Amino acid sequence: MLTNKALVSTNYFFPGQKKFYRGKVRDVYHIADKYLVVVACDRISAFDNVLPKPIPYKGQILNQIAAYFLDATNHICPNWKISTPDPNVTIGYQCKPFKIEMVIRGYLTGHAWREYKSGKRMICGSPMPDGMKENDRFPAPIITPTIKADRGHDTDISPADIVSQGMINAEHWEKLEKYTRELYDYGNAMANKNGLILVDTKYEFGLKDDEIMLIDEVHTPDSSRYFYLNEYEELQQKGLEQKQLSKEFVRQWLIENDFQGLEGQSIPEMTEEFINSVTDRYIELFEKVTDQKFEKTDYVDIDLRIENIVLMNLKQFNI
Repeated sequence: MLTNKALVSTNYFFPGQKKFYRGKVRDVYHIADKYLVVVACDRISAFDNVLPKPIPYKGQILNQIAAYFLDATNHICPNWKISTPDPNVTIGYQCKPFKIEMVIRGYLTGHAWREYKSGKRMICGSPMPDGMKENDRFPAPIITPTIKADRGHDTDISPADIVSQGMINAEHWEKLEKYTRELYDYGNAMANKNGLILVDTKYEFGLKDDEIMLIDEVHTPDSSRYFYLNEYEELQQKGLEQKQLSKEFVRQWLIENDFQGLEGQSIPEMTEEFINSVTDRYIELFEKVTDQKFEKTDYVDIDLRIENIVLMNLKQFNI
Protein backbone atom coordinates (compact mmCIF):
# COMPACT_ATOMS: atom_id res chain seq x y z
CA MET A 1 0.00 0.00 0.00
CA LEU A 2 1.29 3.45 -0.94
CA THR A 3 0.55 6.65 0.96
CA ASN A 4 2.11 10.01 0.16
CA LYS A 5 4.89 8.38 -1.84
CA ALA A 6 5.76 5.90 0.88
CA LEU A 7 5.53 2.12 1.13
CA VAL A 8 3.29 1.55 4.15
CA SER A 9 2.68 -2.20 3.86
CA THR A 10 2.59 -5.15 1.45
CA ASN A 11 0.19 -8.04 0.99
CA TYR A 12 1.58 -10.78 -1.25
CA PHE A 13 1.16 -14.52 -1.40
CA PHE A 14 4.29 -16.10 -2.84
CA PRO A 15 4.82 -19.70 -3.99
CA GLY A 16 5.68 -21.91 -1.02
CA GLN A 17 4.51 -19.29 1.47
CA LYS A 18 3.79 -20.83 4.87
CA LYS A 19 3.42 -17.82 7.10
CA PHE A 20 3.28 -14.03 7.08
CA TYR A 21 4.32 -11.68 9.87
CA ARG A 22 4.02 -7.89 9.95
CA GLY A 23 6.51 -6.30 12.30
CA LYS A 24 6.83 -2.68 13.29
CA VAL A 25 8.76 -1.93 10.10
CA ARG A 26 9.18 -5.11 8.07
CA ASP A 27 6.75 -7.46 6.35
CA VAL A 28 8.15 -10.99 6.61
CA TYR A 29 7.15 -13.85 4.31
CA HIS A 30 8.13 -17.40 5.38
CA ILE A 31 8.81 -19.53 2.32
CA ALA A 32 8.87 -23.37 2.32
CA ASP A 33 10.03 -23.42 5.96
CA LYS A 34 13.52 -22.57 4.69
CA TYR A 35 13.66 -18.98 3.51
CA LEU A 36 12.48 -15.51 4.43
CA VAL A 37 11.46 -12.70 2.09
CA VAL A 38 11.71 -9.50 4.13
CA VAL A 39 10.24 -6.27 2.76
CA ALA A 40 11.38 -3.14 4.59
CA CYS A 41 8.50 -0.65 4.59
CA ASP A 42 8.48 3.03 5.51
CA ARG A 43 6.69 2.60 8.83
CA ILE A 44 8.40 4.09 11.87
CA SER A 45 7.93 3.08 15.49
CA ALA A 46 8.83 4.58 18.84
CA PHE A 47 7.92 3.67 22.41
CA ASP A 48 6.45 0.39 21.09
CA ASN A 49 3.98 2.24 18.87
CA VAL A 50 3.92 2.44 15.08
CA LEU A 51 3.48 6.12 14.31
CA PRO A 52 0.51 7.06 12.11
CA LYS A 53 2.49 8.47 9.19
CA PRO A 54 5.31 6.76 7.27
CA ILE A 55 8.76 8.20 6.52
CA PRO A 56 9.53 8.18 2.77
CA TYR A 57 12.64 6.12 1.83
CA LYS A 58 13.13 4.85 5.39
CA GLY A 59 12.56 1.22 4.41
CA GLN A 60 15.01 1.42 1.54
CA ILE A 61 17.61 3.06 3.77
CA LEU A 62 17.29 0.45 6.53
CA ASN A 63 17.40 -2.42 4.07
CA GLN A 64 20.44 -1.12 2.23
CA ILE A 65 22.40 -0.25 5.39
CA ALA A 66 21.67 -3.70 6.84
CA ALA A 67 22.72 -5.40 3.59
CA TYR A 68 25.91 -3.31 3.49
CA PHE A 69 26.94 -4.36 6.99
CA LEU A 70 25.86 -7.98 6.60
CA ASP A 71 28.21 -8.21 3.63
CA ALA A 72 30.97 -6.29 5.44
CA THR A 73 30.88 -8.51 8.55
CA ASN A 74 30.29 -12.01 7.18
CA HIS A 75 33.97 -12.82 7.78
CA ILE A 76 33.26 -12.39 11.51
CA CYS A 77 29.98 -14.23 11.74
CA PRO A 78 27.84 -16.06 9.16
CA ASN A 79 24.51 -14.37 8.55
CA TRP A 80 21.07 -15.05 7.16
CA LYS A 81 21.30 -12.96 3.97
CA ILE A 82 21.24 -14.67 0.58
CA SER A 83 20.53 -11.67 -1.65
CA THR A 84 19.14 -8.14 -1.81
CA PRO A 85 17.31 -8.21 -5.15
CA ASP A 86 15.49 -4.90 -4.58
CA PRO A 87 16.28 -1.76 -2.55
CA ASN A 88 13.47 -2.68 -0.14
CA VAL A 89 13.89 -6.47 -0.11
CA THR A 90 16.25 -9.01 1.41
CA ILE A 91 15.92 -12.75 0.88
CA GLY A 92 17.65 -15.03 3.36
CA TYR A 93 17.62 -18.20 5.41
CA GLN A 94 14.94 -18.86 7.98
CA CYS A 95 16.67 -19.42 11.31
CA LYS A 96 15.38 -20.35 14.75
CA PRO A 97 15.94 -17.10 16.66
CA PHE A 98 17.31 -16.88 20.15
CA LYS A 99 14.83 -15.03 22.35
CA ILE A 100 17.60 -12.70 23.47
CA GLU A 101 18.75 -9.42 21.94
CA MET A 102 22.46 -8.81 22.35
CA VAL A 103 22.76 -5.13 23.25
CA ILE A 104 26.31 -3.77 23.49
CA ARG A 105 27.13 -0.31 24.82
CA GLY A 106 30.36 1.59 24.44
CA TYR A 107 28.98 4.74 26.08
CA LEU A 108 26.69 5.64 28.96
CA THR A 109 23.57 6.78 27.16
CA GLY A 110 19.92 5.91 26.56
CA HIS A 111 18.53 3.18 28.81
CA ALA A 112 21.87 2.66 30.58
CA TRP A 113 22.04 6.36 31.48
CA ARG A 114 18.47 6.35 32.78
CA GLU A 115 19.35 3.39 35.02
CA TYR A 116 22.57 5.08 36.14
CA LYS A 117 20.82 8.37 36.88
CA SER A 118 18.35 6.51 39.10
CA GLY A 119 21.27 5.37 41.24
CA LYS A 120 21.98 1.92 39.81
CA ARG A 121 25.61 0.91 39.26
CA MET A 122 24.92 -2.51 37.78
CA ILE A 123 23.06 -3.33 34.58
CA CYS A 124 22.52 -6.89 33.35
CA GLY A 125 25.36 -8.05 35.57
CA SER A 126 27.80 -5.45 34.22
CA PRO A 127 29.18 -2.80 36.62
CA MET A 128 29.01 0.89 35.75
CA PRO A 129 31.75 2.94 37.47
CA ASP A 130 30.94 5.83 39.82
CA GLY A 131 31.54 9.39 38.66
CA MET A 132 30.36 9.02 35.08
CA LYS A 133 28.17 11.53 33.28
CA GLU A 134 25.80 11.07 30.38
CA ASN A 135 27.50 9.93 27.14
CA ASP A 136 30.84 9.17 28.82
CA ARG A 137 32.77 6.28 27.33
CA PHE A 138 32.79 3.06 29.35
CA PRO A 139 36.26 1.71 30.24
CA ALA A 140 35.33 -1.20 27.95
CA PRO A 141 32.08 -1.93 26.08
CA ILE A 142 29.46 -3.75 28.17
CA ILE A 143 26.91 -6.28 26.98
CA THR A 144 23.40 -5.74 28.36
CA PRO A 145 21.16 -8.50 26.98
CA THR A 146 17.39 -8.20 26.91
CA ILE A 147 14.63 -10.77 26.68
CA LYS A 148 12.85 -10.07 23.42
CA ALA A 149 9.21 -9.33 24.14
CA ASP A 150 6.43 -10.22 21.70
CA ARG A 151 4.62 -7.12 22.96
CA GLY A 152 5.67 -4.19 25.10
CA HIS A 153 9.13 -3.46 26.41
CA ASP A 154 12.07 -5.85 26.35
CA THR A 155 13.38 -6.93 29.75
CA ASP A 156 16.98 -6.67 31.01
CA ILE A 157 18.64 -9.95 32.01
CA SER A 158 22.15 -10.96 33.04
CA PRO A 159 24.25 -13.53 31.16
CA ALA A 160 24.33 -15.70 34.29
CA ASP A 161 20.52 -15.79 34.40
CA ILE A 162 20.29 -16.52 30.68
CA VAL A 163 22.40 -19.64 31.12
CA SER A 164 21.01 -20.73 34.50
CA GLN A 165 17.43 -20.45 33.23
CA GLY A 166 18.28 -22.59 30.21
CA MET A 167 17.45 -19.87 27.69
CA ILE A 168 20.83 -20.37 25.98
CA ASN A 169 23.43 -22.98 26.84
CA ALA A 170 26.88 -21.93 28.03
CA GLU A 171 28.61 -22.87 24.77
CA HIS A 172 26.21 -20.83 22.67
CA TRP A 173 26.41 -17.89 25.07
CA GLU A 174 30.20 -17.83 24.83
CA LYS A 175 29.96 -17.69 21.05
CA LEU A 176 27.24 -15.03 21.06
CA GLU A 177 29.33 -12.83 23.36
CA LYS A 178 32.40 -13.29 21.14
CA TYR A 179 30.47 -12.44 17.98
CA THR A 180 28.82 -9.43 19.64
CA ARG A 181 32.11 -7.90 20.75
CA GLU A 182 33.83 -8.53 17.43
CA LEU A 183 30.91 -7.15 15.41
CA TYR A 184 30.75 -4.04 17.57
CA ASP A 185 34.50 -3.40 17.39
CA TYR A 186 34.49 -3.83 13.62
CA GLY A 187 31.37 -1.68 13.21
CA ASN A 188 32.89 1.07 15.35
CA ALA A 189 36.12 0.97 13.32
CA MET A 190 34.08 1.34 10.12
CA ALA A 191 32.15 4.22 11.70
CA ASN A 192 35.37 5.96 12.80
CA LYS A 193 36.67 5.90 9.22
CA ASN A 194 33.61 7.93 8.24
CA GLY A 195 33.79 10.38 11.13
CA LEU A 196 31.27 8.62 13.41
CA ILE A 197 31.22 6.71 16.67
CA LEU A 198 29.09 3.58 17.01
CA VAL A 199 27.78 4.37 20.48
CA ASP A 200 25.63 1.30 21.09
CA THR A 201 23.78 -1.26 19.03
CA LYS A 202 21.91 -4.55 19.22
CA TYR A 203 22.35 -7.83 17.40
CA GLU A 204 19.99 -10.75 16.99
CA PHE A 205 21.13 -14.30 16.33
CA GLY A 206 19.51 -17.56 15.36
CA LEU A 207 20.33 -21.17 14.58
CA LYS A 208 20.37 -22.79 11.14
CA ASP A 209 21.31 -26.46 11.20
CA ASP A 210 22.96 -25.91 14.61
CA GLU A 211 25.09 -23.06 13.22
CA ILE A 212 24.78 -19.64 14.87
CA MET A 213 23.88 -16.94 12.36
CA LEU A 214 23.48 -13.19 12.62
CA ILE A 215 19.92 -12.28 11.66
CA ASP A 216 17.72 -9.20 11.24
CA GLU A 217 19.25 -5.74 10.72
CA VAL A 218 22.79 -4.60 11.51
CA HIS A 219 24.10 -1.14 12.43
CA THR A 220 21.03 0.70 11.14
CA PRO A 221 19.67 3.90 12.74
CA ASP A 222 16.80 1.83 14.16
CA SER A 223 19.12 -0.57 15.97
CA SER A 224 22.13 1.67 16.66
CA ARG A 225 23.17 5.05 17.93
CA TYR A 226 25.92 7.14 16.35
CA PHE A 227 27.79 10.25 17.55
CA TYR A 228 30.00 12.53 15.46
CA LEU A 229 33.64 11.64 16.11
CA ASN A 230 35.17 15.10 15.60
CA GLU A 231 32.73 16.79 18.00
CA TYR A 232 32.53 14.18 20.73
CA GLU A 233 35.39 15.18 23.05
CA GLU A 234 34.70 18.92 22.92
CA LEU A 235 30.97 18.55 23.54
CA GLN A 236 31.60 16.10 26.37
CA GLN A 237 34.15 18.35 28.06
CA LYS A 238 31.75 21.29 27.88
CA GLY A 239 28.85 19.22 29.19
CA LEU A 240 26.86 19.82 26.02
CA GLU A 241 24.42 17.45 24.36
CA GLN A 242 25.93 15.14 21.77
CA LYS A 243 24.66 15.47 18.22
CA GLN A 244 23.68 12.03 17.10
CA LEU A 245 22.51 10.11 14.07
CA SER A 246 19.88 7.61 15.16
CA LYS A 247 16.16 7.28 15.73
CA GLU A 248 16.66 8.91 19.14
CA PHE A 249 15.81 12.36 17.79
CA VAL A 250 12.35 11.04 16.87
CA ARG A 251 11.89 9.81 20.44
CA GLN A 252 13.03 13.18 21.76
CA TRP A 253 10.52 14.99 19.52
CA LEU A 254 7.76 12.75 20.84
CA ILE A 255 8.81 13.36 24.45
CA GLU A 256 8.81 17.13 23.83
CA ASN A 257 5.28 16.70 22.51
CA ASP A 258 4.12 14.79 25.60
CA PHE A 259 4.21 11.24 24.23
CA GLN A 260 6.16 8.32 25.66
CA GLY A 261 3.75 5.52 24.85
CA LEU A 262 2.06 5.73 28.25
CA GLU A 263 -1.61 4.98 28.83
CA GLY A 264 -3.84 7.93 28.01
CA GLN A 265 -1.25 9.68 25.85
CA SER A 266 -1.98 10.51 22.20
CA ILE A 267 0.59 10.40 19.42
CA PRO A 268 1.22 14.01 18.30
CA GLU A 269 0.51 15.15 14.76
CA MET A 270 3.54 14.65 12.53
CA THR A 271 3.80 17.65 10.22
CA GLU A 272 5.10 17.36 6.67
CA GLU A 273 8.09 19.45 7.72
CA PHE A 274 8.95 17.05 10.53
CA ILE A 275 8.48 13.98 8.29
CA ASN A 276 10.82 15.48 5.68
CA SER A 277 13.39 16.24 8.38
CA VAL A 278 13.30 12.58 9.49
CA THR A 279 13.87 11.43 5.91
CA ASP A 280 16.80 13.85 5.60
CA ARG A 281 18.38 12.52 8.82
CA TYR A 282 18.04 8.92 7.65
CA ILE A 283 19.62 9.79 4.28
CA GLU A 284 22.46 11.61 6.05
CA LEU A 285 23.13 8.57 8.19
CA PHE A 286 23.09 6.23 5.17
CA GLU A 287 25.65 8.37 3.38
CA LYS A 288 27.82 8.79 6.47
CA VAL A 289 27.97 5.15 7.51
CA THR A 290 28.33 3.66 4.02
CA ASP A 291 30.32 6.48 2.40
CA GLN A 292 27.99 6.07 -0.60
CA LYS A 293 25.55 8.43 -2.31
CA PHE A 294 21.93 7.56 -1.59
CA GLU A 295 19.84 6.94 -4.70
CA LYS A 296 16.10 7.29 -4.08
CA THR A 297 14.00 4.43 -5.39
CA ASP A 298 10.99 5.11 -7.61
CA TYR A 299 7.66 4.62 -5.84
CA VAL A 300 5.77 4.25 -9.13
CA ASP A 301 4.44 0.67 -9.28
CA ILE A 302 6.71 -0.33 -6.38
CA ASP A 303 4.24 -3.03 -5.24
CA LEU A 304 4.35 -4.73 -8.63
CA ARG A 305 8.11 -4.23 -8.93
CA ILE A 306 8.77 -5.95 -5.61
CA GLU A 307 6.39 -8.81 -6.41
CA ASN A 308 8.00 -9.52 -9.80
CA ILE A 309 11.55 -9.35 -8.45
CA VAL A 310 10.76 -11.70 -5.57
CA LEU A 311 8.98 -14.19 -7.85
CA MET A 312 11.95 -14.20 -10.20
CA ASN A 313 14.40 -14.77 -7.34
CA LEU A 314 12.38 -17.54 -5.72
CA LYS A 315 12.75 -19.61 -8.89
CA GLN A 316 16.37 -20.34 -7.93
CA PHE A 317 15.05 -22.34 -4.96
CA ASN A 318 12.82 -24.46 -7.22
CA ILE A 319 9.72 -23.27 -5.40
